[in-house]
Amino acid sequence: MKRVHVRIHGQVQGVWFRGWTVDAASQRGLHGWVRNVHDGTVEAVFAGDDAKVDEMVERCHEGPPAARVSKVDVSEAEAPVETGFHQAASV
Repeated sequence: MKRVHVRIHGQVQGVWFRGWTVDAASQRGLHGWVRNVHDGTVEAVFAGDDAKVDEMVERCHEGPPAARVSKVDVSEAEAPVETGFHQAASV
C-alpha cells in the first residue's frame, strides 16, 4: 500500500477542489482525507494501490475545471487511521 501526503498550491480553494478530490479518490478505492489549509493550499493524504495513488496525484495537477493549480508537493505519509476517503476540517 502506497501512502502520500500532497499539498496543492494555486487557486484551489472556493473551486470545489475538496469535493472533487473526495469523488475522484473514492472512485479509485483510496483511503485518506482532504482539507483546506489557512495559507490557501489544499492538502490530502492518499493511501491504496500504488498505481491508483499515482493516478490521483497526477489528477491533482489539474483538479476540477475552476481550479488553477500552480504546484503540487508530494511526500511520504503515515497510513490514515480511518478507512474510506473523506473531507476533513480545515486548518
